[in-house]
Amino acid sequence: MIVFDDISLRIAGKLLLDHASVAIPDGARVGMVGRNGAGKTTLFNAILGQVEIETGSINMPSRARIGCVAQEAPAGPATLLEMVLAADTERAKLMIERETAADPMRIAEVENRLVEIDAHSAPSRAAKILAGLGFNEAAQARPCSEFSGGWRMRVALAALLFSEPDLLLLDEPTNYLDLEGALWFQDYLARYPHTVVLISHDRDLLDSSVSFILHFDQMKLKLYRGGFSQFDRQRREQLVVEQKARKRQEAERAHITAFVERFRATASKARQAQSRIKALARMEPLAAHVQDAPAAISIRAPEKLLSPPIIVLDEVSVGYEPGKPILRGLDLRIDEDDRIALLGPNGNGKSTFSKLLADRLKPEAGKIVRAPKLQIAYLAQHQLDELHADESPAEHVRRLMPGAPESKVRSRAAEMGFSASAADTKVAQLSGGEKARLLLGLAAFHGPHLLILDEPTNHLDIEARAALISAVNDFPGAVVLVSHDRHLLDACADRLWLVADGTVTPFDGDLDQYRRQVLGSSGANKLNGKGKDKRANGHARSDEERTELKTLKKRIKELEGAVTKFEREIEKIDAKLADTTLHANNPSEAASLAKTRAGTAIALAKVEEEWLAVSARAESYA
Repeated sequence: MIVFDDISLRIAGKLLLDHASVAIPDGARVGMVGRNGAGKTTLFNAILGQVEIETGSINMPSRARIGCVAQEAPAGPATLLEMVLAADTERAKLMIERETAADPMRIAEVENRLVEIDAHSAPSRAAKILAGLGFNEAAQARPCSEFSGGWRMRVALAALLFSEPDLLLLDEPTNYLDLEGALWFQDYLARYPHTVVLISHDRDLLDSSVSFILHFDQMKLKLYRGGFSQFDRQRREQLVVEQKARKRQEAERAHITAFVERFRATASKARQAQSRIKALARMEPLAAHVQDAPAAISIRAPEKLLSPPIIVLDEVSVGYEPGKPILRGLDLRIDEDDRIALLGPNGNGKSTFSKLLADRLKPEAGKIVRAPKLQIAYLAQHQLDELHADESPAEHVRRLMPGAPESKVRSRAAEMGFSASAADTKVAQLSGGEKARLLLGLAAFHGPHLLILDEPTNHLDIEARAALISAVNDFPGAVVLVSHDRHLLDACADRLWLVADGTVTPFDGDLDQYRRQVLGSSGANKLNGKGKDKRANGHARSDEERTELKTLKKRIKELEGAVTKFEREIEKIDAKLADTTLHANNPSEAASLAKTRAGTAIALAKVEEEWLAVSARAESYA
């Protein structure tokens, strides 16, 4: 268990956490959420001992192995497989000692320990993790130095997963993954046998792979059971209860204040007035919840839609070197209102196809027919480097509106989410999300008929991603999407095209079917547990295992029912305690309710711990 006990965190004079406390059960998979700048990454660094806490303590098992992805991508002559195997430092040392030891007793100890840690299956386990993250057998034998920075960060992630630390810390782990890698990673993480704490804005990951959400809000920490969607629902319900309680309190305060003002100077009512003044002083105002302003993202619509089709490809081939096409035989059509998601692992040609559509690559063979007056907006994350760091959003907009009045320039900047002082902030000082919003606004500045978005969610938080989904769905033109964010694809795409085997073809199925295809081909469902799943070795589940699994599932349902019961009891108690008149008129009942709530919370924590343990046991049979 990890216990954050009364901790306060401050960075550069800014208080991020103020006497916050929370306990994370062993084996929990926790997603951290909260507005940008709330302190999520700083808390990570505090766990690692890289940042000192101002008050309180962080308590965890003394011998727990903590693992996180290094900020610098690995490099060097070692192959990818060797790089991953080296992450298990104990195995690496024992393998060396096995070859050099001379004492027969020590050799026997080394061999026994190698058997205990399942060292002989390590190459197979490492290869499966690398395969899940997109490296085929040939790539695994290549030196790490031959790969780009993004691919080497995948190697770093593979090494971390292979080492299986007791506490796995992950900060935006899917940023360097394609959709296929993200799907595999979600499946792997959902089966990880130890404690996981991750920061992510990937809603699908937070729904499919975590068992708790840790919310950073108003310098406090609160743990919610379930994935992001369940947290979001509970949070909204909680805000409604808080708002009602605040309104009741405001009405009560207004009533008392009116009585005091009316009868303060009346001798016969002086005692009652004084009593109410004291009650008013004891009635601490309930703080209003300050919600962050929603992220502003808009995509300018074209002045006039075009007649379909807007693009037709006839036997098109395209590549970067003459005679070496990346894609060939492309026979496709895009209409004016299409919503198309491109599927396929990185390296198969999704970006090449996007550049072809955007007229940034010319075809080697075949014919492309584009509608007259077709306007295309193309956004790829590498274009962030094309922004001028020493210029403001207003200056970027002004460049596209030569001669326009300043009021119109400011209006267009505000339309892109940069109003008032934000429009004059230098790009170098903008956050990653703000830069992405600026880039999207500039790309779609003239109202395109076709919008091509290549990984548009990188650097966007959950609220900004929701705003992007709304903007894409409101956009009347055609959209082509490349993204590892399945939630975005689910919400926006109605057609799927698969980029594979040197061509692009419509995918006959939905994203759930594609997910099953990806996981089935990678064998991701057999990766976890260091080969402990008997079916991974070709053995069927025994009668004893089937019986135990049935018993475990029954117990899980019982525990989930108990959790729901305790959560409802706590909600009812909280609703009663929110009534300020209860504390003033019946303090003994309020104290009794508070005591009951504390006992119920302890019972809930115990049930949740058992639920985690039983669920982990059941997952070992999945």
